Amino acid sequence: MTPTDLASYFARIGFSSATSLRAETIAALQPLHRRAIPFENLDITLGRGISLAPEAIFDKLVTARRGGYCFEQNALFLRVLTALGFPARPLLGRVWLTATPDDPPPRTHTLILVQADGRDWIADVGFGGAIAPLLPLAEGAVTDAAGITHALARDADHGWMLRRNGAAQYSFTEARVWPIDLVQANHFTATAPQSRFTAGPLVSRPEPRGLATLTGTRLSAPEGETIVASPADWRRLLSERFDLALSAEEVARLGLFPPATNAG
Repeated sequence: MTPTDLASYFARIGFSSATSLRAETIAALQPLHRRAIPFENLDITLGRGISLAPEAIFDKLVTARRGGYCFEQNALFLRVLTALGFPARPLLGRVWLTATPDDPPPRTHTLILVQADGRDWIADVGFGGAIAPLLPLAEGAVTDAAGITHALARDADHGWMLRRNGAAQYSFTEARVWPIDLVQANHFTATAPQSRFTAGPLVSRPEPRGLATLTGTRLSAPEGETIVASPADWRRLLSERFDLALSAEEVARLGLFPPATNAG
């Protein structure tokens, strides 16, 4: 990543402070990234697939001001961290939101192991829920912000477990992850019928009062839930609330509304 690329990324997320090889730099970048770059899977529903080529991710998330999911978001953030000089590498995890101990989920989440201030940390800008702050990789590490507690603990079967307000979010190990591992996990996540990302459009973005999530035509937000009534309203909501732009033709291709309504 060139200095020009870094400057473009900083402009994209609204970061204007000085950087240093301290954990405080990562802690400052992480929430800015999450608020500026939406979590979304629209290219999957549009049939375009998800490219993990570094240039494709940068062009999509920075230049084109689109969003992405964990394999794109954390790949970009990893490049930023290494460009700044932080030793960092990807990890793979299992998302437990709807899973049970007897039926472990696949490794469909990637996050980052990064070193700063003489210790290891977990950085993650690619999980679609509430902003997970930078956490030291340590038994019992806990953060509490805006009434949301994130806690990290060792897990006998799965290495480490991250919990949010007591509920399991994802587990991960420190095993080395190779590029082909990410390619394989991304392919499953973007194409498998049992993947939540092939079920339809999903967009989320943290807001000052909480998380706004658009699942199909249902908007869940701090003020409550609403159903988007028309393609024009959906497109307008996508732009005004999530800062994402799709053409009327692209919205029609998402298949959210009966064909007769797409002209509106």
